[in-house]
Amino acid sequence: MTEDSPDLQPATIAVTAGRPPHVSDEPLNTPITMTSTYVAGGDREYGRYGNPTWAAFEEALGALEGGRCLSYASGMAAVSTVLDLVGQGGKVVAPQHSYTGTLLQLADLESRGRITSELVDITDTAAVAAACVDAALVWFESPTNPALEVADIAAIAEAAHDAGAYVVVDNTFATPLLQQPLTMGADIVVHSVTKYLAGHSDVLMGAIVTADDELYGVLKGRRDLLGSTPGTLEAYLALRGLRTLHLRVERAQANATTLVERLREHPAISEVRYPGFGGIVSIVLAGEALAADLLVQKTRLWVHATSLGGVESTFERRRRWKAEPTTIPEGLVRLSVGIEDVEDLWRDLGSALDTLVV
Repeated sequence: MTEDSPDLQPATIAVTAGRPPHVSDEPLNTPITMTSTYVAGGDREYGRYGNPTWAAFEEALGALEGGRCLSYASGMAAVSTVLDLVGQGGKVVAPQHSYTGTLLQLADLESRGRITSELVDITDTAAVAAACVDAALVWFESPTNPALEVADIAAIAEAAHDAGAYVVVDNTFATPLLQQPLTMGADIVVHSVTKYLAGHSDVLMGAIVTADDELYGVLKGRRDLLGSTPGTLEAYLALRGLRTLHLRVERAQANATTLVERLREHPAISEVRYPGFGGIVSIVLAGEALAADLLVQKTRLWVHATSLGGVESTFERRRRWKAEPTTIPEGLVRLSVGIEDVEDLWRDLGSALDTLVV
């Protein structure tokens, strides 16, 4: 979004932001700049401090989220940078159900005496507010991974700020097209760019967005120092993927809505979890772990994989990972609904589910 066109819709921003100026015979897209070294005297100085290809992606995602963006080598690199804001012995409040990488980082930091953490039911706003009292940072997802619980972002942000804590929202599942946490009171938004933003299962990358210039400077300084920067090709591919984010999210959400209606009627399923938006659905199989393990081996179109947010439909039983919280049902299968024809998806998934009915 530019100052002279402040009313652009997100779909338009996704297509137009991060472009070079429209100059005759100049490229429409920001080129891949493969360099580690710059001629001295400018703002970049060295390859670890910035790159025009990163900058184009960061401009586009920043415009979509309503802040300033920093890109990282992975989502985990972004997570660790944010957690590094917490001082020695500081407390972090986080959801009991969350991305396992985040929970593992919290557990690792706590085991080394760096922080303390309190895991909460993020849907219990009063309990979260009570936990915020002595917190340095409140971290959450909405919807959560893979339980798909939805948090009251604004209320939690208010309680956290009253306690003097930073508020961080992992917006990977919703994307900035479906919610913009910075407008609801969050200080920082984190993304696994690997997922919906890049969208084609060919990029490993992360991002942080904040509207606080001082906080941006601190985070930028940490990235410069630690060197957790993205590859130039990855940034280029991520920006190319971002151009169609609105189309992919719209189609995935439409497919998910149709599938949810049918899944709720299938006798092999005891529970369907869907927050009402987005392309992620979790189902709990009546036959528990065995049924879930059988399901992910019986499809032709649906791919058994641990990632999500790509154009293709993927799914997995989350409790196959030892680090997954034990409060996640053994038979829970997380579905990342892609952009294929929904009837083909249902025919494949429905047929596999039919084989599980006793």
